[in-house]
Order: sequence, then structure tokens, then C-alpha cells
Amino acid sequence: MSLNWKEIDLALSELDLEGAFIQQIVQPGYDSLALHVYKQGTAKTVLICLAAGACRIHETHLAIPKNDKPLRFMEFMRSRIKGSRIVSARQLGQERVIQCSLLHGDEAFYMYIRLWSGAANIIITNTDNSILDTFYRRPSRGEITGKIFIPPQWHEVPDEKAASRQIRSFDFEDAQSASFNENIDRWYSEHAQSLSRESLLEQAERFYTASRTRLETALDRLRKKQLSFQNADQFKHFGDLILANGHLIDGSSDLLACEDYETGQPISIRIDRHKSAAENAADYYESYKKAQSGAAALEDEIAQTMQSLRELDSAYEAFQNESNPFIIQQMLRKQTKPEQQLEKKYPGLAYNIQGWIILVGRNAGENDALLRRHIKGQDMWLHTRDWAGGYVFIKHRPNKSIPLEILIAAGNLAVYHSKGRRAGTADLYYTQAKNLKRVKNGPKGLVIPANEKNLCIKCDQTLLREIEKHLIV
Repeated sequence: MSLNWKEIDLALSELDLEGAFIQQIVQPGYDSLALHVYKQGTAKTVLICLAAGACRIHETHLAIPKNDKPLRFMEFMRSRIKGSRIVSARQLGQERVIQCSLLHGDEAFYMYIRLWSGAANIIITNTDNSILDTFYRRPSRGEITGKIFIPPQWHEVPDEKAASRQIRSFDFEDAQSASFNENIDRWYSEHAQSLSRESLLEQAERFYTASRTRLETALDRLRKKQLSFQNADQFKHFGDLILANGHLIDGSSDLLACEDYETGQPISIRIDRHKSAAENAADYYESYKKAQSGAAALEDEIAQTMQSLRELDSAYEAFQNESNPFIIQQMLRKQTKPEQQLEKKYPGLAYNIQGWIILVGRNAGENDALLRRHIKGQDMWLHTRDWAGGYVFIKHRPNKSIPLEILIAAGNLAVYHSKGRRAGTADLYYTQAKNLKRVKNGPKGLVIPANEKNLCIKCDQTLLREIEKHLIV
């Protein structure tokens, strides 16, 4: 419930803003603004909230946190309005529109605060009512820079209607001894739908429950997959048995029946009857190698998922322990940002495949940013030889050699993000980043490689779709 005109008059009378100086301006979110004012040795924080159903102005004793990034209107207010003296602050009749006359040096301004649910706004004009800027830019209403703001023509409300507009009462224990501003500040922090601790914690709980369910499902899937790799040693043992009993393969059966020299028991091993003993053994050794590599990568993924669960639990605990709804709102906004608004760890694209980080620069700017701030000497660099395109890097892992499948995945990304994409096949060269030399006075990101090796890649669309599943947001 927004303030009615009687409550606005009462709040303004208690605030006593005439003659106060605006010392600081903070915009904690996308529907509120806080003015830190000072008058005759007394400092106050005046909150202006434009949220639908909770439009209001009052003094608040809550700490007002800064937004995580500078917001447009706040930056304008700080550049033009900060330091102003409030000459007058009055409601225009009974229209729930407050006009503040401001003086900043020789410049005079009007600040109109319209507390209408669904159409609330803060509009800064010069003395001719030419709009300098607005909290919400609404071209359809003419509320944009350069337009003329026409204040509402007020009129007295008939006595019977005026009587229906009452100043609300409060059931707090100490409500009688508190000012209207104190009571309204407390009431909205507990009851306002858009900015109450209770409603914000409900949002936090919904987000926490959905996120935890998603992470627990992913962890369960990874652990089940980990079980499938527990037989890695068996693949190697089968390979050894095939080599030891290769003379029994006669090309007539897909099973090799022999004695397991470890247990002394008979055993049947599936083979390809068209292959030799060495080739069948090599297939099992390759399965053993992949299983070992996959198990190591799964351990990394499981550890990362468990860490994400711990961080989520910690964040939710912080929500529950915080009493200030403004801080809860800010915390919630950070946690629930759309993916496209999340701050990226790397420029360009980043993938995590089996614990290997692959970075892709899609243009000269991203290539240069990766080289300058994210790449070290032992990281591997890939680039198409005869086509212009982005740089691809494989981050070095201590005591690990880059597996062939990771190199091929990176090569596919290099071809896909080059002019050779339509050709489908391209020659690449690759080398460690320490072998790259920048071209003096050359274009941004241009390098000359040394000690490079060659690789021919034919784009595999199935592989590229699989790689896309490993994109780091």
C-alpha cells in the first residue's frame, strides 16, 4: 500500500527538509533512491521508493548499500544535484506529487517526486520545467531529457472524499511514542511486498531450493557415471589376457575363452574376430586409458559441484542472518542475475572439458585481452593457418599432457571460429604461448608463432554440439 496524500504531508512535515543540504545520493536498486541530507547539525537518510504498491518517502535508519555498479540516474544526480540546498519541499495539493526546489550555487532546479503506483517517477527539471533527466525514462509520457514536464493541476478533494483518506495506525508496541516516519519505515520493511524482509526471504528460499535441487541432481549423475569407471583396471587386465592367449584367436568366434592367470578360473573376453590379438588388446588398453582420464576429470567435476553446493548453502545462510531488506534485495539481485548479465571470468568463450579449460577469442579485442591477462607461457595456442579467425587456447595443467581428444576439440573450435568454417576443413598450427611474438606496431592481438606444429581438422558438427554443453557461463 502506497502513501496517501495525507500521509505524504505528515511525512514531509516531520522530515523538515527546507534548508537541508543534500550531502550524498545512493541508488540501491532499480526502484529506490536515498538522499543523505544535513541540516543544523542533524543528518538524515531520506528514502524515496517508487515500487508499485509501496510508493513512499520517509526517513530511514536502515543502512543503504551501494549498488554493485554505478547506475545512470544516480550518476546524474551526483554530478548535478549533490551539494544542493533544499529551498522548499511541498506536495502539490493532494496529488501525491512532491515538488522540491533546489539551489546548487547559482543553478536552480526542481525535483518532482511522483508517488503514483504504476507511474511513479523522479523528474529533475530546470526552473522552466525543461527535463534534465528522469529516474524512469518514459518516451510515451514525454518524460525524457529535453521535454517539458507539466506538473499536475491540483484541486481540493471534497470533504467526504478527504475524510476517507486516513493516516494509518500501527500496532507496534512503541508506535505511540515513535514518529510517523519511524513507524512507516518499520512497517514497510516488514510488510511491503516488493521490499520486505519476509517476501525477500521467500524469494531467496525459492531460488535456493531450485538451485540446490539442480546441483544435487548433477552430483548424483556424476557419481553414477563415476561408478562406470571403476572397472578401468579390468580393461587393462583383459588386454593382458588377450596378448597372453593370442594364439587361441582363430577368427571364428567373438569370444576368447581362456584361463585367468590371476584367479585360475576360466573367463570369456569379448573380442573382434576380424582383428589380431595385438589390435584387440590395443582396444582394451585404449578403453583403460579413457576410463582413467574420465575418472580424473569426474573427480574434478564432483569437487567443483560440491564446492558450488557449499557456496550456495553459505549464501542462503547469509540471507537468513541479514536483517536489512535493502541488503537482502541486493544480495538476491546478485544471485539471480540472468546468465547474459553475469560477469564473465574470461573474455570470449570458455569451456571446461574433462577438467581442461579451453578459451576462445572471437575477434581481435578478445584475442588481445586473453593474451594480455589470462594466458601464461605453457598454455597451448591454436590458430587456422590460411584463414583469419579467433585464437584458441588450452590452459596448462601441471604434470599433465594434453590428451588428443582435447586437442581435437580445441582444433574444431579454431576452425568453427574462423573464415574457414564454411570450408569445413582447415590446417592449423599450434604452439605454446611462450613461443608467440607480438608484431611491433601491428594490429591488436597480431602475433608471429615459432616452433609451431601442424594439425589438419575436419569440422565435426556432432563434436561441436557436445562441446557446447561444456560452455562455462
